[in-house]
Amino acid sequence: MPVVSHEGAELYYEVHGEGPAIAFAHGSGGNTLIWWQQVPHFAKSRRVLVYDHRGWGRSRCAPDALHPRHFAGDLAAILDHAGIDKIDLVCQSMGGWTGLPFALAHPGRLQRLVLCGTSGGFDTPLTAADRARTMALWPSTPIADMVLSRGFQLRDPARTHLYLRIAGLNPPESVPTVRPLLATIRIAPEALAGNRMPMLLLSGDEDWFFKPETIADMARRIPNARSTCLAGVGHSSYFEVPQDFNRIVGEFLG
Repeated sequence: MPVVSHEGAELYYEVHGEGPAIAFAHGSGGNTLIWWQQVPHFAKSRRVLVYDHRGWGRSRCAPDALHPRHFAGDLAAILDHAGIDKIDLVCQSMGGWTGLPFALAHPGRLQRLVLCGTSGGFDTPLTAADRARTMALWPSTPIADMVLSRGFQLRDPARTHLYLRIAGLNPPESVPTVRPLLATIRIAPEALAGNRMPMLLLSGDEDWFFKPETIADMARRIPNARSTCLAGVGHSSYFEVPQDFNRIVGEFLG
């Protein structure tokens, strides 16, 4: 599979299917494998690009280059290497810090944007409150309770186990290094005041990181954005309810 060098990192990516391009940017508990319920679905009619953020999965980088400020440029470098001009982009959690900065830096390359369980650095009183709350609780909270609803863990212990094993393939230093650095990237609402790109903001009503009202408030502040909340779902709707997630995203993308 292809690897591209960019700003101190070796970035791994995969392309599946043919058609209009769609890219998926994973969260801190994921990597290319975490989209196993999306790739076959969307590859029926689209060219699907999945990749590992620097420091995750099979993407390697120097310790001093492990910073989310590189995320948007990394995606641009991957697209150039893959020969892809324009994309629809789906971002989960940490992947939102790729999505919104990429939208601002490369508006001509992005057609539609989906943000799932993420602020992407969008700075409001509610996102700041959620950030402070989760940083305080993070050291004492099991990873499964952060990323998956309790109901899902009880209903589907096998897929819960799979999620944790996929997350375990990432280098152990990546999450504790990058998570605090996400707070250094803050996008003021005014930066998106002229947004014309369609945006969908997805949340789960049991999301540990970002409350549904936080995501809904973001959507109200961004022109051409709308929000949808999934009931009984935690932080990782794409993993818990893939059929609903794929349908909602597919309908939004048209």
